[in-house]
Amino acid sequence: MDRRSLHFTVFFVIIGLLFSCTEKSKPNIILINVDDLGYKDLGFMGSEFYETPNLDQLAGQGMVFYHAYAAAANCAPSRASLMSGRNTPRHGVYTVDNSERGNAKTRKIIPTPNRDFLPDSLYTLAMMLKDNGYTNGTFGKWHINEDPLQHGFHVNVGGAHHGNPGKNGYFSPYNISFIEDGPEGEYLTDRLTREAIAFIEANQSKPFFLNLPFYSVHTPIIGKESLIEKFKNKQGREGQDRADYAAMVASVDENVGKLLQVLDELNLSDNTLLIFTSDNGGIRDISYQDPLRAGKGSYYEGGIRIPLVIRWPGKIPAGTTSDVPVTHMDFYPTIRNIVEAEQVGEEKWDGMDLAPLFKQESLAERPLFWHFPVYLQAYNPKEDGGRDPLFRTRPGSVVRKGKWKLHHYFEEDDYELYNLAEDPGETTNLAESQPTVKDQLIEMLENWRKEVNAPVPDQANPHYDKAFEMNLINEKLNE
Repeated sequence: MDRRSLHFTVFFVIIGLLFSCTEKSKPNIILINVDDLGYKDLGFMGSEFYETPNLDQLAGQGMVFYHAYAAAANCAPSRASLMSGRNTPRHGVYTVDNSERGNAKTRKIIPTPNRDFLPDSLYTLAMMLKDNGYTNGTFGKWHINEDPLQHGFHVNVGGAHHGNPGKNGYFSPYNISFIEDGPEGEYLTDRLTREAIAFIEANQSKPFFLNLPFYSVHTPIIGKESLIEKFKNKQGREGQDRADYAAMVASVDENVGKLLQVLDELNLSDNTLLIFTSDNGGIRDISYQDPLRAGKGSYYEGGIRIPLVIRWPGKIPAGTTSDVPVTHMDFYPTIRNIVEAEQVGEEKWDGMDLAPLFKQESLAERPLFWHFPVYLQAYNPKEDGGRDPLFRTRPGSVVRKGKWKLHHYFEEDDYELYNLAEDPGETTNLAESQPTVKDQLIEMLENWRKEVNAPVPDQANPHYDKAFEMNLINEKLNE
């Protein structure tokens, strides 16, 4: 090779390296979303029964948010809001399946129709990252259309409109789409993690977005027998003592540990923003979140308060915590700003960039809103902790601002007001004793509903039967 050719070769190698370094300077994004994992179902969140050493270690390496909220109290609307950055009235996914849940004779008004899928017109988090040079893979529960490849992902394993893995579905052969059966008895949580790790290994030289929404710990509650045996003789506390559920939590923890180890081995940890969270509160009949009231499907704190850890070595101080109320819808604008994404498509979010919190700076106080103009029937009337024994939630809206939280229920135009700083269990309704606060929050809520064009159902249900409803309530209370 002559000197001139050598110079050109060196030049192009340097240019190639520069482009490679520029491309890789963008951080990898990993989002781990555990299905139905309750606020207090982890060691670092206060559980003394569930064992989560890997997640406890992760919490010590990043920032733990003690007032993190799901965008909705059950699976599909929560995931639709997280992926779109928009609140439920902006996409119309309010619940799973039909909005007319429960006995028709116990529903006083006709609920708003529900949209099953996230509209194709919305520019999702995955689309934004794809348009900005990311390779995107999702491994696990999707639940907001039939195929996540239509919403910005390059790789999909196990994601479709399935809300859970079905009967015996945590062990191969599987009941879900877009996954090949493994060896008989293979555990789904293990398999999804192996697929996710293979994706990381294949894409380690370029920016990637890994979405890892485990089907665990959603029902059916099925853990690996070896882990169930581990917890059978462990002393629990009331509401946190199920060995099979503890086994599922332990499997999630084990697999997150495997993924973290691979990031370390590939020297990717420092250039990876990792978010660990849940899609909504846990099912109270399975695991209590005391002192928080109720659970999945309810807009009391137990239904929407969730665990959240964000780790980004060198950017987020290790071992830090935050009491600032944050929401799923903050992920999109936060990630967009971190990757310095170019504006592509229509972008309109209902969240905020959390970067100031990462720098130990304050975030402007803002209200958080929830809107649920539909019905969701009870799981277990004696355990749910809902407003009444027939429904986890009846149609309504909620706003939290600072320490105050206001519930508005549409059937009777009722309000409940709670001081979360003194009463996180939402046991004492202050709507009558704090009229000024109540009126301020009502005005705030009404203005927001107008802004986002939130439907407020008010048409009477002709099938409603008050006597039937009262008899059914009494039966449930006396069972």
